[in-house]
Amino acid sequence: MSLRCPGCGKTYEDRWRCCCGEPLRFEERPLPSVTDPTETELDPREGLWTFSEFLPVERRVSLGEGYSPLVDAPAWDAAFKLEYVFPTGSFKDRGATTILSRALEVGADRVIDDSSGNAGAAIATYAARAGLPAEIYVPADVKEAKLRAIRRSGADIVRVEGAREDVTDACVDAVEAGKGWYASHAWNPAFFAGTATMAHEIAHQRDWSAPDAVVMPLGHGTMFLGAYRGFRQLLDAGWIDRLPKLLGAQAAGYAPIAATLHDGADASSDNGIADGIRIREPVQKTAILGAIEESGGDAIAVSESDTATELDRLHEAGFYTESTCAVAPAALRTYRERGVVEPDDDVVVPLSGSGLKQ
Repeated sequence: MSLRCPGCGKTYEDRWRCCCGEPLRFEERPLPSVTDPTETELDPREGLWTFSEFLPVERRVSLGEGYSPLVDAPAWDAAFKLEYVFPTGSFKDRGATTILSRALEVGADRVIDDSSGNAGAAIATYAARAGLPAEIYVPADVKEAKLRAIRRSGADIVRVEGAREDVTDACVDAVEAGKGWYASHAWNPAFFAGTATMAHEIAHQRDWSAPDAVVMPLGHGTMFLGAYRGFRQLLDAGWIDRLPKLLGAQAAGYAPIAATLHDGADASSDNGIADGIRIREPVQKTAILGAIEESGGDAIAVSESDTATELDRLHEAGFYTESTCAVAPAALRTYRERGVVEPDDDVVVPLSGSGLKQ
């Protein structure tokens, strides 16, 4: 399926970004032929590929990912979507299965990505499953547990000194030099097609009722924008009757979306433990802001102390997640205090990564 730039309208068979600099999207958005989801035969044993009618790529690479549990979390008055129950321990496997399927579809012979850890582990693992060599660019201070997962898959690792943006710049230089196909979780629409299936699953697990709000970590926007596109597909297909309010939780000091929405407001110090979302310049910023506006959502910055407190609460309640996950339930508390989430609202909070990778 060809790609189109939403900015200038140019189309491509395969390219990682438009010549005008904008991220690309698939030219067509597949939708099922029926408007009543109860008339379909959905088999959760197929994982996220249960929703293949919504996907712009065919399944070529899979490790059985998808259909993570949706469980009650009474202490938070919410439901938690356990997105850390995946082959590589994070929701990034959703995008890895679709982007590696796309890589085989277009004839890629080597894939490259830049990552703070989880996406790199997912891309490296699924590349191994696909039989493709991979090269992953990571920050020099990447956590050893995440680095180990990349290394054991056989991928080449390039450690880059400096800020997270420097890692991306080094990776893009390699892509532009022809060293591989850019399997980017920030740029490539095939990755977002995979993360959109989280929304499909939530709706199915709730008997085709959208929650009032979904509170998510927000960095590059791979989960946030994927969720928006998934719920938007369901609404366009007639399978749900409204969009949920999409609420982002950003790391303090790395909160460009929250700063845009709230006149530059941010917490006073950097949130260093939410390492998975320390992104100051998300390439999908315009699309993220559009998703927030359309859904009536918001984004706020979460401090390191609030994140650490919430992480302890999660672990004590049996949810063994990594620290980045904790920004979302921490943000839920603030959203309730501000009246953004009402006392009787039905809320889903995805927990994005496993504590085993800390």
